[in-house]
Parts: sequence; C-alpha cells; structure tokens
Amino acid sequence: MLLILIMWGQPPPAVRRAQPGWFWLLPRLMRKKSILTLFGVLALVSCSPRDYLTRRLATDLISASDAFKTPTQFALKSGIVSNREYVSPEYLILQQHGWISASTARCPPGMAPPPCWDVLLTPSGVETVQALVPADAASKPQILIPVARRELVSVTGISKQGATADVDFSWKWIPLNEIGAALYSGDLHYNSTVGFRDYDDGWRLVPGQVDLRPGQTLDDALKNAEPAQ
Repeated sequence: MLLILIMWGQPPPAVRRAQPGWFWLLPRLMRKKSILTLFGVLALVSCSPRDYLTRRLATDLISASDAFKTPTQFALKSGIVSNREYVSPEYLILQQHGWISASTARCPPGMAPPPCWDVLLTPSGVETVQALVPADAASKPQILIPVARRELVSVTGISKQGATADVDFSWKWIPLNEIGAALYSGDLHYNSTVGFRDYDDGWRLVPGQVDLRPGQTLDDALKNAEPAQ
C-alpha cells in the first residue's frame, strides 16, 4: 500500500501527519529555486570581465598590448657616425666588450660638430651580431638587433575618476641575448603610470591617438618610466 501511494505521487500517511502541507509545497519550491538559479546565471553572463577595472584586468591588458610586449631593438650603426653617437653610453659599452672599434674620420656634410668616427665591428662583434640577426642584415650599415623585452612586475595602484583611471605599475627588462644583457639590467625596476578609459564594452587602455586627461598612453608611460627607488 505504501509503495502504491508513493508511485501515485502521494506521501505515506505518517509523512502527511508529521509534516502537513510540506510535501505538496516541494514542487513549487523547486520551481522557485530553478528560476532564481536561472536569473543568477543570466546576471553573470550579462557582466563582461572588463566591466570592473581590477588589478588583474589591468595586468592582463598591459601585458597583452603591443607597446608593452614588442621587444626593443638597438640600432647599431657602422661606418661614419657623429661624435655624439660614438660617446653615447650604448657605444661605450660595446667598445668595452670589444664588439666595435673606431678611428677618427672627416665629418660628411651635415654631420657636426667634429670629430666624427668610422665605426667597425671587430671579429668578436661580427660573430656576436651574426648570431642575432638574419644573414642579409649583418652586413648593412645599420643593424637592428632585438636586445630586450619588458616583463610586468606588478600593478601597484588604481586611481579612478568617473570613466577614466590612472594605473600605476612596475616593470623590468628581460635581456634576450649577450648584447641585451650588456645594455639592459634585468635587476632594475621601473615605475610607470598609464591611462584607462571605460567604454561601452568595458575598460581599455587609452588609445594612442587620444589626448585624454587624466592619463597617458602606454607608449608615453614607458618612455616616461622612472627607476624604482
């Protein structure tokens, strides 16, 4: 008899006496729970991950931007160069490592003030450079050598003002090769501030063609970076 009552959707008499009305409310409660669950899922789906400018989102957007992830290159010029270029910190480092040598030369028209220098790669420099660039590039007067890439250390602060925000972050150089290690220290950290803007599809980095205040583009933020104290 008990089995028949259960099969026909009726609770046993003992259950009806112990909990009057509960068994009949159960389907209605289950329907309400399902509806609430559906509304919760729809609410989550309608929210974009970019709706809230968190440190995690700022980290992802900065790290994924072309301005940040594109490796930096060093333009190594051989032949006649100005004295200003020859005494630059980069060329002095290349001389110290024995990768270039130079002798004084007559300045061509438009290159002043004298003296000018005739820069050549040493045998050690030729061997080092050839391993880093395509074969046809190694013999050009100007060689573009990829030397380092940036690595984001952390986002240190977010200051919001309406639909704009300034994001402070620290980063460092990761040398890509022997020349990069000579020119860029991987131990030194830099501080930068970049602008964000809240668009209809969420927060994005301030585009390069927009002069927005407060904030600056990522290109400007990296150019204006200051060594961390």
